Amino acid sequence: MSSIQVLSPDVVNQIAAGEVVERPSHLVKELLENSLDANSTQIQIDVNFGGKFIKITDNGDGIDKDDLPLALQRHATSKITETNDLWKLSTYGFRGEALASVAAVSKLTLMSKTKKSKSGFQIKSDFGLISEVMPSSIDQGTQLTVDALFENVPARLKFLKSDSAELAQIRNVIRALSLAYPHVEFKLIENGKLDLFFKAQPNANDISVRASQVLGLDRIYVQENRYKSYIVKAYFSSPHDVQKTSKNIWIFAQKRWIQDRGLQAAITEAYRSLLMHGEYPQVVIDLECAPDLIDVNIHPTKSQVKFQEASEAFRAVHGAVRQGLELAPWIPKVAGQPAQTSQSAASQESHNYNFVREFTPRMEVQDQTRFTDLGSSLGNTQFKTKLNMLEQISQLRVDSTRVIESTSTGGFWSSLQVLGQLNLTYLVCQKNDRMILVDQHAAHERVAFEKLMRKWKGGHIDQQDYLFPLAIDMSPEKAEAILAKSEDIAKMGIEIESLGPSVVGVKSAPLFVKEAALPKIFDKMATDLVDYGGSYSLEKSISDLFATMACHSVVRAGQSLSQSEMVELLKSMDEFPLSSFCPHGRPVSVEFMFNDIEKQFGRTL
Repeated sequence: MSSIQVLSPDVVNQIAAGEVVERPSHLVKELLENSLDANSTQIQIDVNFGGKFIKITDNGDGIDKDDLPLALQRHATSKITETNDLWKLSTYGFRGEALASVAAVSKLTLMSKTKKSKSGFQIKSDFGLISEVMPSSIDQGTQLTVDALFENVPARLKFLKSDSAELAQIRNVIRALSLAYPHVEFKLIENGKLDLFFKAQPNANDISVRASQVLGLDRIYVQENRYKSYIVKAYFSSPHDVQKTSKNIWIFAQKRWIQDRGLQAAITEAYRSLLMHGEYPQVVIDLECAPDLIDVNIHPTKSQVKFQEASEAFRAVHGAVRQGLELAPWIPKVAGQPAQTSQSAASQESHNYNFVREFTPRMEVQDQTRFTDLGSSLGNTQFKTKLNMLEQISQLRVDSTRVIESTSTGGFWSSLQVLGQLNLTYLVCQKNDRMILVDQHAAHERVAFEKLMRKWKGGHIDQQDYLFPLAIDMSPEKAEAILAKSEDIAKMGIEIESLGPSVVGVKSAPLFVKEAALPKIFDKMATDLVDYGGSYSLEKSISDLFATMACHSVVRAGQSLSQSEMVELLKSMDEFPLSSFCPHGRPVSVEFMFNDIEKQFGRTL
């Protein structure tokens, strides 16, 4: 007797369901994508018991009566007809698997009505047993009800998490799709109560208001960048508005919410010298390219994609975020009260602080870049605390759609009046109605770092030649990647040659680089080149090196500075756009409003 058996259709469908619908949130994602493909502008999601019962109602195009049975068959779809269609997709769905997979592991009711139809119709599935099509009372659109999810697959059911955990994942899916489709209204009802609501926005191409809602931010900055075949809009937070996880990094490619380590690295690297270890930015990336430059058919849940030119996509995303950060007017945080308990901090958050700034730091705007500062249209939000100090973004409220067309005048740092030195560590300064403490080491570190970067980009790095090439062993893949970029590496002051299939020879290196550090530098550089590609990886490597160099070559805490040295340091800070942060992401300064100081002395109420 043969040991190889053909699986029954029921088993095949359950296996397929396990790939497509692993948990309730995956089911919600598939069904919402169907609604969006059907041009819906209003979608309501009803969820009970952590997603074991789900009902999704939309006002989309609807499904014709004759198509209802086909909708529950595997590999039946209206999205594609031939293989070439996969490379010009404009819809979420294309495999024809989702509804059939769901029908195999639940009790499903599908009701729909098209615009041309006089009445609606419905079809049911009881764990894969399909009913006849019957008349139904429904407005134009589709309503799909899923009950008893996974009850016929106990092994899958026991792997589900708590109802609250599954609901949290469902919320995440809705937030993601609401970002991709700002002109669509999304409403989540959980156990009969309104849980989430995203009102439809008038502009389908502007997700700024949605981004503010989803990220919970009062202010969002926007930067657009075009790099070769890719167009990126980055909606991002101030470096002061950070998270302890990467959960608020949202990446969309062709409106698909994707998980991409490379693009996430592009974002975090753009913020790298502005955030401290363990801090993550809040960013929404909207990436567009020609359909044939992206393969969406590489993952069962379509959460991962493959770019034809991954390095170009990387640089497009990194460029959008970095340009925006360099153009945006970050300035020091305002320090309110001294260290607080969590209870007092929470109390202070609820108070409506109104620290209005009378200045903005210097910034340079390039003609080819478009940078928009989006003020709040969502009303007052709570200020968040960081390091027990209130933060204040350095820009007056402006119209939410105004494009910054001119630079601010004068230099912020050089305009400060230097009063002296505190504990041989901080410059004590004042300006208008505030006192400002500047960390002399962090400030000088940023200046030194930027000057080193400027020298490197200008090709003015002093080199030392080795009598014999320094041999560095690495994998053949890494060696090939390094040697392919030998011309770019030469601009760093490092000349290399091949000494074998897995050996790179270093003939010269910058004077300030110790010979013992080169193997580690090259290994990191090669790893980045293999993972991300492109010349950006070289800049990242040299940036890491320069950050370390700057840290060890500038004034330290405890070092006395003359009045002229302090003034000169502040003047130097005006040369660079990100001088409010050291290269490692620490803040350079903290501000204390005179009004708050007077309150501490009981001089004002």
